[in-house]
Amino acid sequence: MVPPSHPVTLPDVARPDAGTILTSRWVVSDPAHQRPAADSVVDSWERLDRPDAMLTLTTFLSTDGGHVLNYAQWTNDEAHHTFVRTQRPALVRAIDAELPGIERPGLTRYRLHDSYRAPATDSAGQDTGPAEEVGAVVTVGFETNGPDAQRRLADEVIAGLREHPVPGLLAAHFHLSTDGTEVLNYAEWTTLDAWRAFTQGSTSQALAETVAALPGVRPLGPTPYLPYRGVVNVPAP
Repeated sequence: MVPPSHPVTLPDVARPDAGTILTSRWVVSDPAHQRPAADSVVDSWERLDRPDAMLTLTTFLSTDGGHVLNYAQWTNDEAHHTFVRTQRPALVRAIDAELPGIERPGLTRYRLHDSYRAPATDSAGQDTGPAEEVGAVVTVGFETNGPDAQRRLADEVIAGLREHPVPGLLAAHFHLSTDGTEVLNYAEWTTLDAWRAFTQGSTSQALAETVAALPGVRPLGPTPYLPYRGVVNVPAP
């Protein structure tokens, strides 16, 4: 997949004013429609009179060409519900007029629980230098049977990453769905190759065994993405 030719502004996932996070997958019928679909989303939002409660929207392209991931940050649920009632229908109609045939399985509403960030020093305590740029995002989904299972999963994996840092992994942000049924790990990597190397290593196997031992948790597998375009409505404080 060819990277986008324009700069990409990634969301500050841990920004403190993002009270709710919304993700949705827009499935396209052909890989050639993937970028036009993402462009249509971003262009429509840029033309919109956006509510102040909408903070950011970022689109990601799945590496298999099959869908666009929309990742949105809002200050609260109530403001988003109001937008859905009053503005979203016209927004979606405009996008469908430009590019018909998009499938929208629905959105999931999350709260950010906790994040792992790569240490700023190496094992000898030496400064590792400036932070590397995010070149890829990999999401890993899990089904859970309630809030306790959600928190246990996130805390166990973060503890494992802190004990065994992974080369190329910059951050892993664990999102808990508000209904207790899902966990989303939004992981920021330097490159897709770094993530692929991790999947073949011992730390990946150890984490998989940790997850397998947790009650009420079912892994759904990873999806790799390249960041594409976004809208920043309110800069992070």
